[in-house]
Amino acid sequence: MDQVITIFTNYVIPATILLGVLIFVHELGHCIVAKMCGIRVLKFSLGFGPKIFGKKIGETEYLLSLLPLGGYVKPLGEAPDEPVPEEDKPFSLTHQSIPKRFAVLVAGSLFNILFAGLIFACVFMNGVPKLTATVGQVVEDSPAAAAGIQPGDVVESINGTPIELWEDLSEIVGNCEGRELLLQVRRNAELLVVTLTPQLLEDENIFGEPVQSYKIGITSATSEDAVIMKRYSPVMAVWKGAQETWKWSKLTLVGLGVLAKSPVERRKDIGGPILIGKLAGDFAQVSFMSFIMLMAMISVNLGVLNLLPVPILDGGHIFFLLIEAVKGSPLSMRKMEIAQQIGLALLLTLMVLVFYNDITRFIPQ
Repeated sequence: MDQVITIFTNYVIPATILLGVLIFVHELGHCIVAKMCGIRVLKFSLGFGPKIFGKKIGETEYLLSLLPLGGYVKPLGEAPDEPVPEEDKPFSLTHQSIPKRFAVLVAGSLFNILFAGLIFACVFMNGVPKLTATVGQVVEDSPAAAAGIQPGDVVESINGTPIELWEDLSEIVGNCEGRELLLQVRRNAELLVVTLTPQLLEDENIFGEPVQSYKIGITSATSEDAVIMKRYSPVMAVWKGAQETWKWSKLTLVGLGVLAKSPVERRKDIGGPILIGKLAGDFAQVSFMSFIMLMAMISVNLGVLNLLPVPILDGGHIFFLLIEAVKGSPLSMRKMEIAQQIGLALLLTLMVLVFYNDITRFIPQ
C-alpha cells in the first residue's frame, strides 16, 4: 500500500499536473483565437469522456472530464457537414475565411511553443547553473596538449572574443571551420597566449548518429568552483528563451527524421505517458526548476508534433485547408473521412507501440 501511495504522489500527480497544464495551454490557444475571430465556442474541455465538472460562462461550457490524456475545444460548425442555422453562420468555424480557420488551427501549437519560451525566459531570469571555461582534462596528442594547455587553465578569450562560459568556448571552436585560433588562457595569476588549430573529429550527436565536429582536445571541469549561477536581464532572458525554444524545436524535427530513417531500429526510443510520468516524477524530485524545464521541453514537442500533416492532428486539418486554398474548394467529405480513418489507425498503432515500450521499459520481465 505504501508503494502505491509513493507512486501516486511521486509520479502520478506530477505527470497529471504536467500534462494538464500543457493540454490546457494548447486548448486555450484554440479557444482564445476562435473567440477573437468571432467564432462561437460551445465547449472547452480539459480531458475526454464523462463530465466531472462543468460550468457555462456566456456561450461556452467549460468542462473537466474524466480521462486526463487530452482535451478539446468544440466550436460551432466544427464539421463541414454539421447543420448550422442561417443566422448562426457568421459564428460558425466552417463558414469562416481560410485565414481565420488557419489561425484557429495553428493557435494551439503556437501557444505551446510560446509557453515553452516563456518558461525558458523565466528560468534564465531566475538563474541557471553554467559551466565556466575551466579546463578539466586535456586529451593526449590533441591540439590543446600540443599548445601546452593544462587542467585547471581558464580560457578567457578566443581570437579577441571574451569567453565566460564553456558553451561560448564550444560554439566558437565548433564554428571555426578549421581555422587557427588564438587563445588567452589564465593559469593561476599568469596570463598565457597560445595558438592552435582544431581537428575535425567524428563524434555522436544526441541521437547516437555519427557527426563530424571541430575539437581542440579539452573537456570541461565539473567541480563546484567551475560552476556559476548565471542570471540574465529580462530582455536577454527572452532572447535566450527564444533560442532554447528554437533549439528544442529543431531537435524534435531531427529526432523525427532519425526515427523515419530507421523506424525498426529506433522504435524502442519512443516513449508514451508512462515514460512522461516517470520523467515528471524524477524531475520534480530534483527541483521545481527541473520540473518546469521538462514541462517546457515537452510543450515544444507537443506544439511541433501537432503541426505534422497527419489527419486527426491539427497539422492534418491545416493540410486539408491548404488543399482547399489551392483548389478553391474543400475536399469531399468522403476523402476527408478516409484520411481521418488512416490517421486514426496510425495514431492507434503508435499508441500501442509506446505503451508496449513503456511497459517493457519499466516493468521487470
